Amino acid sequence: MASETENIKYEESFIKNTRGMKLFTCKWVPANQEPKALVFICHGYAMECSITMNSTARRLVKAGFAVYGIDYEGHGKSDGLSAYVPNFDHLVDDVSTHYTSICEKEENKGKMRFLLGESMGGAVLLLLHRKKPQFWDGAVLVAPMCKIAEEMKPSPLVISILSKLSGVIPTWKIIPGQDIIETAFKQPEIRKQVRENPYCYKGRPRLKTAYELLRVSTDLEKRLNEVSLPFMVLHGEDDKVTDKAVSRQLYEVASSAEKTFKLYPGMWHGLLYGETPENIEIVFADIIGWLDKRVSDGNGGFESELKRKNDGISLKG
Repeated sequence: MASETENIKYEESFIKNTRGMKLFTCKWVPANQEPKALVFICHGYAMECSITMNSTARRLVKAGFAVYGIDYEGHGKSDGLSAYVPNFDHLVDDVSTHYTSICEKEENKGKMRFLLGESMGGAVLLLLHRKKPQFWDGAVLVAPMCKIAEEMKPSPLVISILSKLSGVIPTWKIIPGQDIIETAFKQPEIRKQVRENPYCYKGRPRLKTAYELLRVSTDLEKRLNEVSLPFMVLHGEDDKVTDKAVSRQLYEVASSAEKTFKLYPGMWHGLLYGETPENIEIVFADIIGWLDKRVSDGNGGFESELKRKNDGISLKG
């Protein structure tokens, strides 16, 4: 399916992963100009790309970028039991395979490539970088899940019991916890939109999914110093879903030569679309400003040329 509005060309398609599952993918590209760079979206837990991330993608396309999305297994319009993540590494492999194949297309050779991950998508992003440390030109991490906020976590005893049960009854929806939609999005009309979106999961987290999120976030928190790509990390000061202290820690301990940390007073978890219109403008001015600077610094630069040669990609291609 393809459509064109406001000089933005939008397309949807399905791909098959190595486990035989159909995964939904989409792209937003400028209709009448060559994109200045590529941005790849990693959406959050229980969310999806084509509806929830549509406003984000359109803002980026209007700023001159091509934007790509994929719904993970068990999310959005993709195959799999709703919000069930039996193995986080498989999910990351799916995203890596699809996004890498787009970068390697003839028309995209020589273009800079950026990752944008929100919440759980921030964890996906960091694991994509871990798989291919030299591949990506930069990342925007929005309230990344490098640690689940204490307010959202069950008690250690409950975690211990649930971890044992996750091997026995992995798909059960019995994790106690707060209403994430209520906690993540400040604007009531956005909460209503998310609740009414049939492709967003509203139930309690499934046992194995919760176990995987805990496993991955604990592992990431221990290895933040391994992050080496240029990045910008954004967090709302009043975020009660992911831990802002760990975003600061990521900024402080990552080995990246270029890194930026923005903490927004009074803002919540859903920075890209859950805030007031004025706050969203502030957030996107920062994101687009950072991406534009990376593109102007990187295109034709020695580092960029070296990377393309290592990829087997010619800048003239």
